[in-house]
Amino acid sequence: MTRDDLPPLREVIRELALSARKSLGQNFILDLNLTGRIARAAGDLADKTVVEIGPGPGGLTRALLSEGAAHVIAIERDRRVEPALQAIAAHYPQQLSVHFADAVDVDYRNLVDGPAQIVANLPYGAATALLVHWLTEDPWPPWYEQMTLMFQKEVAARIVAEPGNKSYGRLAVLAQWRSTPRILFTLPPQAFTPPPKVDSALVQLVPKPNPEPSCSAQTLGRLTGAAFGQRRKMLRSSLRQITSDPEGLLAAADIDPTCRAEQLSVAQFCQLARHMDENGES
Repeated sequence: MTRDDLPPLREVIRELALSARKSLGQNFILDLNLTGRIARAAGDLADKTVVEIGPGPGGLTRALLSEGAAHVIAIERDRRVEPALQAIAAHYPQQLSVHFADAVDVDYRNLVDGPAQIVANLPYGAATALLVHWLTEDPWPPWYEQMTLMFQKEVAARIVAEPGNKSYGRLAVLAQWRSTPRILFTLPPQAFTPPPKVDSALVQLVPKPNPEPSCSAQTLGRLTGAAFGQRRKMLRSSLRQITSDPEGLLAAADIDPTCRAEQLSVAQFCQLARHMDENGES
């Protein structure tokens, strides 16, 4: 990556007496070669606005700007890192905007103007909730063109899992219905400060303009929550919490009521959700 002549990140966190807070799910990446690799994995950033969640002291922020991002919008909860991000903003005039807020509460459509991507080393505690939030928002297509996100490797496996796999669940259905996800590469714990107890993986998700079969994202979320919440049960039992006639619903979608959630394809879940919408059970 192109060097930006700013101080090394270890020097920055030492001067600011920063330490990653477990309560915020923070694990910093201080190696600028690694942050550069993540930024490049997002593709050509020229003329793009990039939304970054949890920039911390700004390692990935610097990489995104060095790799050509036209504008980075950083969403951060931790006010302690403000001086580090201000220094980056001064080095890249008019190219970095910092908003101190909870990422779940942000109105991104009003914040972003023009083609945008999400690129982030997500706080582990909030990563899954944020992804579900972005995957289930309406209207669709979304405000972003692509997401390139760091997760715990276990979560990444759940995103790309296929039916029959033990990792296959609600997250896989939502992700694969509305996007095309793939794991780009993995990183060991030693790549982070402090090192987590597990490997991490960078996942890229490209939204599908017209997900098929069409259904309500909210209904699909409720349906998969019920089905996988009791994944050892047959669907005729697990779906009783969301419909008064699970066997009728399953028959309408031509699904064996003795099946379990992990046996259904993404398309079959969407068909079930559509039937629920049509029957006024959404």
